Amino acid sequence: MSESTQVTSRAGAPPRGQAQAPGRRVRRQWIVAGVLLAAAIYAPFQLVPFHVFQLTMVLVYAVALLGLNVLVGHAGQISLGHGAFFAAGAYAAAIMMFHWELPYLATLPVAAAVAFLLGLVLGVPAMRLRGLYLALVTLAIAIFLVPLLKRFEEVTGGSMGLSLAKPAPPAWSGLAEDQWLYFLALAVAVAAFLLAAGLLRSRVGRALHAVRDNEIAAEVMGVRLSYYKTLAFAWSAMFAGVAGCVYTWVIGFVSPDSFPVTLSITLLAGIVVGGLGSLSGPVLGALFVMFVPSLSQDVNEAAPGVIFGLLIIAVMYVAPTGLAGLAGRAANSLKKTLRKG
Repeated sequence: MSESTQVTSRAGAPPRGQAQAPGRRVRRQWIVAGVLLAAAIYAPFQLVPFHVFQLTMVLVYAVALLGLNVLVGHAGQISLGHGAFFAAGAYAAAIMMFHWELPYLATLPVAAAVAFLLGLVLGVPAMRLRGLYLALVTLAIAIFLVPLLKRFEEVTGGSMGLSLAKPAPPAWSGLAEDQWLYFLALAVAVAAFLLAAGLLRSRVGRALHAVRDNEIAAEVMGVRLSYYKTLAFAWSAMFAGVAGCVYTWVIGFVSPDSFPVTLSITLLAGIVVGGLGSLSGPVLGALFVMFVPSLSQDVNEAAPGVIFGLLIIAVMYVAPTGLAGLAGRAANSLKKTLRKG
């Protein structure tokens, strides 16, 4: 190769630091994920059962918020009825375990399929509605759910709900019941996050981002808006249904009053506070949803809702892009400080 050709090829190539930067970033992300996973595996052996239960519920809410993040953060749609999909998965698992006595692991794919199909059906209005109108339609679904569940008493148990036996740990595991439920939730959460990461990096994820950023431009580029909007609702509902199924395992009881309208609003607040469009946002939002209401109750038993609302306002004022964005800015500031030092 001649010298001029070598110069030309070097000039056309990106700087070595820039070419290696994405690879280093991915490696750092995997290292951080590995450290967090190791800490999550170690945690239940060091905590009392109640705190293990709290962490288990954090994992359940994280999977539910992961689905909402696909819809709101990556597809640009809004939903105030995510709690209905959560309830659909919970009741699908509960009915199969209570009436048909199916093994609890067998209920997971069925609950996911039921919620996915429900999301497909309810995603049809998303083809023509947007903004406030879409929010009102999804809110109506959440409002309609509770009286519907109470009406079919022979199947759902009506207002009394269904009581179920929690999954017992295998004898070979040597785990207590709370630890076994925690590891079940952890395994489902890890699988859900890997699935979501692969989905969002695929052609489907790129199409969802195009729809979110500019629907007209996306349609001009050949993206089928109706197809991908409906698909976003279906995927979002599927993750919520999986979370509802694990919720049934952990709690061992479901009733219509377990899934009020406020659940959908709380989940939406959780993903906004955690950080839209980020894989870490659902985890941070789940921590917020799980621990902030209990802390608010401890501060003032007479007005926990007021304190909860004020904390949401304070977080959004300090971190308008969510806790994930705040953590990212803090990490960048730390890097700059270390480089200067």
